[in-house]
Amino acid sequence: MTETLLVVDDEPSIRHAISRAFPDLVVKEAETGAAALALVRDAYPDLVLLDQRLPDGDGLELLAKIRAIDPDCPVVLLTGHGSVDLAVDALKQGISDFIEKPFKLERLRRTVGLLLEKQRLGRQVARLSGKSTGRVSLVAHSAGMKRVIALVKRVAGVPSTTVLIQGESGVGKELVARAIHERSARADKQFIAINCAALSEHLLEAELFGYEKGAFTGADAKGKAGLFEVADGGTIFLDEIGEMPIQLQTKLLRALQERRFRRVGGLQDVDVDVRVVAATNRDLRAEVVAGRFRQDLYYRLRVVPVQVPSLRDRPDDILPLADHLLKRLAPELGRPGLSFSAAARAAMHAYAWPGNVRELANAVERAVITSEAEEISANDLCMDEVLPAVRPAVPAAAPVQDAVASAVPAGLSMPKGALIIPPGQRNLADVEALLIRAALDETGGQKSKAAELLGINRTTLYNKLRELDLISVAGEGEASEAAAT
Repeated sequence: MTETLLVVDDEPSIRHAISRAFPDLVVKEAETGAAALALVRDAYPDLVLLDQRLPDGDGLELLAKIRAIDPDCPVVLLTGHGSVDLAVDALKQGISDFIEKPFKLERLRRTVGLLLEKQRLGRQVARLSGKSTGRVSLVAHSAGMKRVIALVKRVAGVPSTTVLIQGESGVGKELVARAIHERSARADKQFIAINCAALSEHLLEAELFGYEKGAFTGADAKGKAGLFEVADGGTIFLDEIGEMPIQLQTKLLRALQERRFRRVGGLQDVDVDVRVVAATNRDLRAEVVAGRFRQDLYYRLRVVPVQVPSLRDRPDDILPLADHLLKRLAPELGRPGLSFSAAARAAMHAYAWPGNVRELANAVERAVITSEAEEISANDLCMDEVLPAVRPAVPAAAPVQDAVASAVPAGLSMPKGALIIPPGQRNLADVEALLIRAALDETGGQKSKAAELLGINRTTLYNKLRELDLISVAGEGEASEAAAT
């Protein structure tokens, strides 16, 4: 893995000398504390070389701010004014090492090498023990993900604003939530995540808001603080918020509006200062229309909406993400130097990745473990679908039968409205368009009946028709529907 070294020093000659001394590392430079903090937030360096005296402040003061953003990043203090008291004070505050100027480059190389190796071993131990959280580094080469990162930075600067992250399963919604937390003023406090779909209503309420002793059968005799209390001052991430029971949504709404709540079985309000970041792969607008999600809660959560695009909608990110994952995983799994073959890279770029970034990460990890050569082949990735030479596209105005004709076995007659999804066509919008057109075809273009067949209301169908640019297809049935009504 190509690690990143951040040099913070106001002397250009020192920054240049250090940069030349580490040709195998990515070396970033900053001459002020403010510039250094911006780079730490954005780039998450693996190690920082920090001058003790800077134009805009003291190095040890900057250390505390760096630690708030990334507690695991080793920092080496460089100083031309060394003393025993300064060294002791620096070590007490968490400096990894202390080097006096002028220093020998060989001494600096040895120190940096040892600290980076310790970092690698620590990540490997944490990963193997299942306790690895890692630091969030969002890879963005596509325009869509660059917009997400720009929004993350703006939201992070307003530490109390509620955020709603939307996107398909596996796109990395929790990573976006962690990035918001780690780049905010709340970074030195806790980030607490809970999956709202994983617990029953009563257990979820107890986990979120806690309970008093004797609140219910089996309750802890001393009571228990909820996650909102544990996250006080930090961030709570409510994953799969669309699965939260509607009765519990009322209590969550009050907690968001008033920054206070009551424990289960409690009589006193508990005040908290927490940023709430919620995420869902559901269409919450449709859930509101269906009566399964409170409209007032939806608008309260959607103060800042962040839409994370699916991996198939940002193909420019596929190979950079794969490279990023390989550089991180290969050394941890004992396979440094492993690379992707040209065929593997072509296969990854052509694949639709229905499981999004999660599926890509699993494929890379599997390939690192199973590959017998120094290059990962396409077969090592074990992707689930056969790659089509060209992904089939459904013409905007073609009848449904034309769209599926090539997929129908010879001699098999298809009933009206029947649908076959061609192999390799996994784009959700295309499949949704096929389903809607099939329903309209089956009902003779009557949108009320088509909506009923699809299990949605007429308004939602109209919205889908506009969203998928199917108005012209739907218009063919206007006359028959008017006659029917």
